[in-house]
Amino acid sequence: MKYYLIAGEASGDLHASHLITALSAEDPAAEFRGFGGDLMQAAGMTLLRHYRDLAYMGVIDVVLHARTILRGMRQCKEDIVAWQPDVVILVDYPGFNMKIARFIHERSLCPVYYYIAPKLWAWKEWRIKDIRRDVDEIFSILPFEVDFFEGKYHYPIHYVGNPTVDEIASYRSSKAAAPRSGNRIALLCGSRINEVRDNLWMMLVAAAPYDAAYDLQIAGVSVLPREVYEQSIAKAESCLGRKIRVELVCDVTYDLLSSATAALVTSGTATLETALFRVPQVVCYAKRFPWLMATAKKFLLKIPFVSLVNLIVGHEIVPEILLTDMTPENIQRHLQDILPGAPAREAQLRGYEEMAARLGEPGAPQRAARLILSTLKSKN
Repeated sequence: MKYYLIAGEASGDLHASHLITALSAEDPAAEFRGFGGDLMQAAGMTLLRHYRDLAYMGVIDVVLHARTILRGMRQCKEDIVAWQPDVVILVDYPGFNMKIARFIHERSLCPVYYYIAPKLWAWKEWRIKDIRRDVDEIFSILPFEVDFFEGKYHYPIHYVGNPTVDEIASYRSSKAAAPRSGNRIALLCGSRINEVRDNLWMMLVAAAPYDAAYDLQIAGVSVLPREVYEQSIAKAESCLGRKIRVELVCDVTYDLLSSATAALVTSGTATLETALFRVPQVVCYAKRFPWLMATAKKFLLKIPFVSLVNLIVGHEIVPEILLTDMTPENIQRHLQDILPGAPAREAQLRGYEEMAARLGEPGAPQRAARLILSTLKSKN
């Protein structure tokens, strides 16, 4: 069969690459094409466009880069029509992907499947009508989504497990994880330019008092220009009036987490990865115009937490420092609470065990691949 996949960020690229590998094992004649990243391409997909060309987040950044996004969307639609896939598999990235889903549905081109569903439970809950109309099957990676889609809206979905569990299990089995050094603080500031720009400099200011006792390391991604990170370092050093002892390492986040003592992490998949490596963390998330965003959050956000760790267990395990509360002083205070010897550290580690139990065992890509193939055969 011919599978068209669309992912719009680093975590989607990672998860989709493993799904491609699993689909190849189930369907030896499979062909793959789409939008994504280096990992999807390495797994066997013909890459039409890289996600870094379209990876914009938030209303302001989307408006500023609307022409680029619309050009990419037009190219994607034309390519789907020309290639005529048996299924389009969307991976998160709802602002772009839901428009593609509607385009495909209106023309009855092929089934539309969603792997890593849009986070309607967080905001834009009204999009459920679009899901009903335009998406044929959802393969969920978050256990609480079953209650949301099936319990609240009677829309059946498949919970397949969480691929991050598989990815970390695979990492640990393929190489001996480095022992905990006891003196490393990891800074995970996101994979988009605006995330790095808005968050990293405050993380650095907060962690700088510990740069003599701990190695500070930034988990970067090579798809972003090095200058993006250097500008944030320079801004933090200007605020402090001194140099910060910090190192930028790219595309080795798991290596970094496997030996980290503590971490400062932007909200997203990275919070889950950090928890599965059993690294105590502080979740940090800033945006431009924080007062405006905080006001919008009160009216639009439908959930009590933003980090996946807290959402999965249903109560606070990791502290969340967001928007107007995001200051170097607040981050530093919570960071101090999770360093060795602090009671909050042990409480987090106990909470991580509860979270891991709820996620379940490895095997998510394989379960998803088998279900995708069986549902496609039944539809045909």
